[in-house]
Amino acid sequence: MAIAKAERLMNLALCLLGTRRPLSKRELRASIEAYIEAATDEAFNRMFERDKDDLRELGLVIETVEGFDGDIGYRAHRDSNRLPPVALDASEAAALQLAAKVWQQARLAGAASGALQKLRAAGMPLAEDAYTGQSALEPRIPAQEPAFEPLMLACRDRRPVVFEYRKATAARPETRHVDPWTLECCRGHWYLAGWDRDRGAERVFRLSRITGRVKSRAGAFTAAVPDHVTVRETVERWAGEIATSTARIRLRAGAGYPLRARALSVREAGEGWDELEIPYGHGLDAWLVEFGPDVVVLEPAELRTDVVERLRAVAKG
Repeated sequence: MAIAKAERLMNLALCLLGTRRPLSKRELRASIEAYIEAATDEAFNRMFERDKDDLRELGLVIETVEGFDGDIGYRAHRDSNRLPPVALDASEAAALQLAAKVWQQARLAGAASGALQKLRAAGMPLAEDAYTGQSALEPRIPAQEPAFEPLMLACRDRRPVVFEYRKATAARPETRHVDPWTLECCRGHWYLAGWDRDRGAERVFRLSRITGRVKSRAGAFTAAVPDHVTVRETVERWAGEIATSTARIRLRAGAGYPLRARALSVREAGEGWDELEIPYGHGLDAWLVEFGPDVVVLEPAELRTDVVERLRAVAKG
């Protein structure tokens, strides 16, 4: 069955690439043996539509042309389906391979693998992967949140979205209407930066707090999209990556190694606790809550209050 389908796809591709004018479905059915053998017109139509989608997924650019008589014709120009020369040295090729491995946990894995195969066929030096089986560390960016893929597509296509979002301090989610700009990964969590239409301001949303399905909406963005650097800085600021002051916390001995790695100073406080001075920026309260009873905020007071409010919200469910 696999061989039959591959042969059918090859024959369809050759027909579309070899014709000088668009071919109608009737002409294609009469030219390809597998289509001739289709029991009914409905069976042929289903087979043809699947084959056409498969060829496009493989990268073949198929044009749809409406004739003077209203019939729809199909063709694939050779110029539109010829990959330009690829000039990459070994280090650039290795970087691409390494980048492709990042997406093995997401649904982009197939697209990344297919792209590498096409580049390899075009002459990119990927015959031997210097990283395969020789490195104990491999790049992994988890992208398991259901909201990741629809938001990635919405950012790419510049489509407004609607979703239910639950803030860490809120007991229930609320509806947000957003112009999505970009997705960024900070400290192992994905964030969406965009324009919140209801609040008329720039906002950042953590994907793990999006509940339900992300819905796309028609229409244009209501605010200009800033450059990537500005968005990246916004995400880092909201995720607590950019510190504006310092905070003092007590941390249970033997716990909270990520906090210890960022600490400006550490001293023993006795009774199984250490006292740390850490950078304090937006989002630190959300991060501290993740360590539960292993962390006690000493100062500043506003940070302690924010952490307590978040813990109460979690306790309420």
